[in-house]
Amino acid sequence: MFAALNSGFSRLTDHPDLGKLLLRLTFGILLLFHGEFKVMHGTGWIATLLKAHGIPGFVAYGAYIGEVIAPLMIIIGLLTRPAAFVIAVNLVVATLLVKTGVFWDRTNVGAWALEGEALYLFGALAIMFCGAGKYALIRNPRLQ
Repeated sequence: MFAALNSGFSRLTDHPDLGKLLLRLTFGILLLFHGEFKVMHGTGWIATLLKAHGIPGFVAYGAYIGEVIAPLMIIIGLLTRPAAFVIAVNLVVATLLVKTGVFWDRTNVGAWALEGEALYLFGALAIMFCGAGKYALIRNPRLQ
């Protein structure tokens, strides 16, 4: 009985390209909120953190690439895998700058302190490994 239910449910929901589209849209749109904040408020505070670690302040402009340009590329399906890689690198750098020292911490509701960062990092890696799928505005597979 359970096998028949599972088989029927699997037939109804076997749409991996739709799943890739849903992942790309959700991930890209949510990350754009972070990018919009940087566009509205600038990256000066990031430059200050970078300089404190001996990294040139102009590297802070990379946040625009990782939080505006790359998410837009993922949404439309343009160079999806490289864009996801850029986001993953951006996220690792941002986490190391802002969240060092909280790796073992938990929030007041019991969640891991780096839960959001982990979801974005592994979401970017999933998109990098899965690619855009067939539902993309860019139809040329070499540009997906």
